[in-house]
Amino acid sequence: MLNNIDIHSIRPKVLVIVPAYNEEEGIEHVISQIHKDIDYVDILVVNDGSTDDTGRLAQKAGAQVINLSCNLGIGGAVQTGYRYAANHHYDYAVQIDGDGQHNPINLNSLLASMIENKSDMVVGSRFIEKTGFQSTFTRRIGIELLATLLTRLTGRKITDPTSGYRLCNRRAIALFAQEYPTDYPEVEALMLLYNRYCTFTEVPVVMNARHGGVSSISSFKSIYYMCKVILAVLIMKTKKKKVWELGYES
Repeated sequence: MLNNIDIHSIRPKVLVIVPAYNEEEGIEHVISQIHKDIDYVDILVVNDGSTDDTGRLAQKAGAQVINLSCNLGIGGAVQTGYRYAANHHYDYAVQIDGDGQHNPINLNSLLASMIENKSDMVVGSRFIEKTGFQSTFTRRIGIELLATLLTRLTGRKITDPTSGYRLCNRRAIALFAQEYPTDYPEVEALMLLYNRYCTFTEVPVVMNARHGGVSSISSFKSIYYMCKVILAVLIMKTKKKKVWELGYES
């Protein structure tokens, strides 16, 4: 049973990657909550060229901070975190948003599921038990469309393909450190794992509304995002699958 796994007795080396762009309203709260709920992790904030005080406040709150000189976007910021995790030999790396939507305490469930199921990545899904913040109606329609498409393309049940709350083991860290999608990469990253014969599972989590800041995805961008991602995953499905093993292809 997941709840019977004592995380502290395992003593894993875990890095929390917090990609942040203009999140000064909530970044201190997010870091404080991580320290409170999961005291066995290291925290890395990737300050993605913010024009506000995100970087300074993150460092003040006790996080390690990488300040990017320009805005790379979510894909570049997250990959920076995975490269850091790979270079510093972390066993696991988990993405937690800088806007307060993700509950750090849920990491225990993600990590327990990964250990129990031997998955390469575990995704926190808000749509398995459908509790907590569920996003807007229009976005839920888009998410359901992408979930149906990915489920059919991969043959694996997927409910929340846009969730940014995801835990990776060393194999997935090595892959993402070398190859990671840009723009809005969550959906494409699942196809990348599928194409490299990596496994992924979902566990239920409860998410919150944003603690502060504004989403980068407007109504117009949502339409563009859907078209782009659907095309991207269909193209990825046509690519030859390759086995990935801790940074080496065979």
